[in-house]
Amino acid sequence: MNAARKPALGTSAFGRTRISKLGFGGAPLGNLFARIDEDVALGTVQRGWDLGLRFFDTAPHYGHGLSEHRLGHVLRRQKRDDYVLATKVGRILTPKANAPRTQFSFVDPLPYVQHFDYSYDGAMRSIEDSLQRLGLARIDVVFIHDCAADTHGPRKAPTMFRAAMKGAYKALDRLRAEGTIKAVGLGVNGWEVCLEAMKHGDFDGFLLAGRYTLADQTALPKLLPECVRRKAKIIIGGPYNSGILATGARPGAKFNYKPAPPAIMRRVAAIEAVCDRFKVPLRAAALQFPLAHQAVAAVIPGARTPAEVEGNVALITHPIPSEFWAALRSEQLIPDEVPVPR
Repeated sequence: MNAARKPALGTSAFGRTRISKLGFGGAPLGNLFARIDEDVALGTVQRGWDLGLRFFDTAPHYGHGLSEHRLGHVLRRQKRDDYVLATKVGRILTPKANAPRTQFSFVDPLPYVQHFDYSYDGAMRSIEDSLQRLGLARIDVVFIHDCAADTHGPRKAPTMFRAAMKGAYKALDRLRAEGTIKAVGLGVNGWEVCLEAMKHGDFDGFLLAGRYTLADQTALPKLLPECVRRKAKIIIGGPYNSGILATGARPGAKFNYKPAPPAIMRRVAAIEAVCDRFKVPLRAAALQFPLAHQAVAAVIPGARTPAEVEGNVALITHPIPSEFWAALRSEQLIPDEVPVPR
């Protein structure tokens, strides 16, 4: 494969760098929900590279470093300036020989346990540890990971958030000013903490998982307009809402990393009915929908196999008629004011 191949869908600005509009989400590489064979995992990353994906996101949390190991194994063979790499700070990994075989929905993670550390020194150590696991000398984008109530609970979250703003953000801001990294953001599941963060620092953007998707547009009224005003960009993680927008409303479908609640099952089933009427794959609509908003820089679906990567690349450009989006609006499955692909 020619390394000079153009990134899939072109690129968008994110901080002082540019990222491919279709990226590679690294959570599944950490054995999210089920174990992936090592050769399959590495082949999945390689297939993404071969198809033009040039933005890769990972985190120490994903398989307790396993995702970083697997990404680095493939990416360090490529020219470093040919891709953009993001990871996260906020968790420190400590070796433990008898670590549980399943932790935080990751099956057979590496033998570490994690603890939260949003301090200045903790962020610096986390980056050094990530570089060691990746086998690389540079990370381009760093997100502060999960400093919100959905992770820490409503009582503890404010303390964790303040620690992140006073500690980790200061460290990342310094590294950005020095040119060591090119962008700083939060990697979170909730949109509210992103709004609050913009009051405390200069953030290039946010990796927001699942809150601006075909099934859930809760970030639309407040966060996205503020990002447009501040010229901060959103990367949409979990565009399939951790499963249901890929599988459809089937028994056992996942939403927000848990079994989908009845209301979401009904909503997605109704969207599927419109998809069937217009012969539009649900996954194609899910991938294309977020990119229509001017605040959105990229979508980064995860993949467990080379075939899933191939599917993502094919579906992101699958033709979808304007009548499909109009039907979703008329059936009140997306708001009237939401922008849709053209």
